[in-house]
Amino acid sequence: MPQPKPSDPNSATAARALDPILATVRRFWGYQSLRPLQAEAIRAGLDCRDSLVVMPTGGGKSLCYQAPPAVAGRTDIVVSPLIALMKDQVDALRACGYPAAALHSGMDLEELRRTEREIAAGKHRLIFVAPERLLTPRFLELAARLGVSAFAIDEAHCISQWGHDFRPEYRQLAELKNHFKGASLHAYTATATERVRRDIIEQLRLENAAILVGSFDRPNLVYRVLPKHDVNAQVAETLRRHRGEAAIVYCISRKDTEQMAAYLAERGIRAAHYHAGMDADARRTAQDRFAAEEIEVVVATVAFGMGIDRSDIRCVVHAGMPKSIEAYQQETGRAGRDGLPAECVLFYSAADVLRWHRLIERSAEEAEVPAEVAENGKRLLEEMRRFASVLRCRHAQLSAYFGEAYPAPNCGACDFCLGEVEGVADATLLAQKVLSCVARVDQSFGIEHVADVLIGADNERVRKWRHDKLSTYGLLKEMPRKRVINLIYQLIDEGLIERTTGERPIIKLNAQSWEVMRGRRTVKLLEAKKPKSARTKIEEASWRNVDEALFEKLRALRREIAAERRVAPFVVMHDSTLRELAASKPTTIEALSRIKGLGERKLADFGDRLIACIKEPSSKA
Repeated sequence: MPQPKPSDPNSATAARALDPILATVRRFWGYQSLRPLQAEAIRAGLDCRDSLVVMPTGGGKSLCYQAPPAVAGRTDIVVSPLIALMKDQVDALRACGYPAAALHSGMDLEELRRTEREIAAGKHRLIFVAPERLLTPRFLELAARLGVSAFAIDEAHCISQWGHDFRPEYRQLAELKNHFKGASLHAYTATATERVRRDIIEQLRLENAAILVGSFDRPNLVYRVLPKHDVNAQVAETLRRHRGEAAIVYCISRKDTEQMAAYLAERGIRAAHYHAGMDADARRTAQDRFAAEEIEVVVATVAFGMGIDRSDIRCVVHAGMPKSIEAYQQETGRAGRDGLPAECVLFYSAADVLRWHRLIERSAEEAEVPAEVAENGKRLLEEMRRFASVLRCRHAQLSAYFGEAYPAPNCGACDFCLGEVEGVADATLLAQKVLSCVARVDQSFGIEHVADVLIGADNERVRKWRHDKLSTYGLLKEMPRKRVINLIYQLIDEGLIERTTGERPIIKLNAQSWEVMRGRRTVKLLEAKKPKSARTKIEEASWRNVDEALFEKLRALRREIAAERRVAPFVVMHDSTLRELAASKPTTIEALSRIKGLGERKLADFGDRLIACIKEPSSKA
């Protein structure tokens, strides 16, 4: 799809058009300029022209639908999928002095009716609502009385069955075109391939839409994909690099989240689990504790994905492989939303691919979904497997998937470009030992049994089959069992062993296996090296000139202000604002006003306290 050219900053006409927009953005959010494509997206909103806006998480999508109603003095509707997301956005807007409200099932009847009266009286510029409530007769009548002329649809990829998070209720949003003649629809998403973009436009019946597609690359994220062998210990080691910082750990199943959270808590990491099987109060408690910085880590299924708007997440860990690159982009996109560096670590095993295959097939049977939807799920899964198993620049791989060319030969922000992955010594010999063992057990056993034979395990099953008498018994006795299992999965990934399907899968040899055993084919296996330093170059650059002791003092002040206002600390200020304060150390309100993220309301509310904190001698910290 064609992309519009950004506005020419030297054009007098463009400058005049931007004046009221920039004045509004400065007033509420304290931003001195707009990011790429924001001006075009805001202009489409002001002109009530249908639009599809694709920007990475943290790229400034929200501002594109928040600014137009404030500039135009009207009320717009935002369709949002989760209550927690609505609440975070409304809290953040109100902290800026922006009049916004949400209507959702978590409100009691009195609060709901009071908010409806405020909306009817025109007291709010932006109304957040779930798709299910939007199309109820009561809400449609309220929106008609307001004369709503623009609807923003957040997380618009949910409309497309070709995307990663298809939600049937989103398909009904095209009905807005029938109920509000002449109203514009504005679709926003961070993850959409060209096929998904076409489907969104078709399903929403967008007309003459402005198609605004930004860069999918997140240069502030450091991507690492590591072979999974002892995932609990590997996750704990990763999180220790981010002690005192916010992190999310994603797992495939509910049981996995509970076990991982308990393991981390036993090792002194403040962690809680979160999944859709918990009751609403327990989920809310976990989320509120995380938002309030009472815990550092949430271990979650993807149910937590879109429900968090926290800007200062410094690490996202996947303890299991996501089921698509879109899901991976969305979930890792929760890190570094404030623009500061963050680490994204995926612990990968081919076992996760096989596990997802079974889940997709079971889900398709139970839900009776069309065969093409299940096949599309498997296709997305295969794309994700290739991303995890093929060794090349991670930033370039992600960009290519979304149809974007990556310009740099070395990103300096992934395991491949940082030289953190290396080949296993004597990989071909190791592979021959594994393959020989598969042959010796008559190609009749699964991965774990073969691993037990190779490490010389003394257990009943090995003895029962007299596999302790085989020549391959104990060939890899010096190697940890989990590492042997990982090597076997790598051989499966390389197509050097076959694994059957079904409840009791076994591993079998193929033509490539025999080539390896006969010395006609070499094998490359991978293992991770320790990172060369605690911080990458982009992380070091983000701390340059920052007084880290003052930054921590400002974080403490932010928590204090947040507690007083009963909002999450990131609603008060982003980490990027705190670091800029700790670097420039402004001591007047005028100097504070030049700090990104401090609008008029925040300067008035706690500008003096920030100055006092900055002036306070370090010895009192």
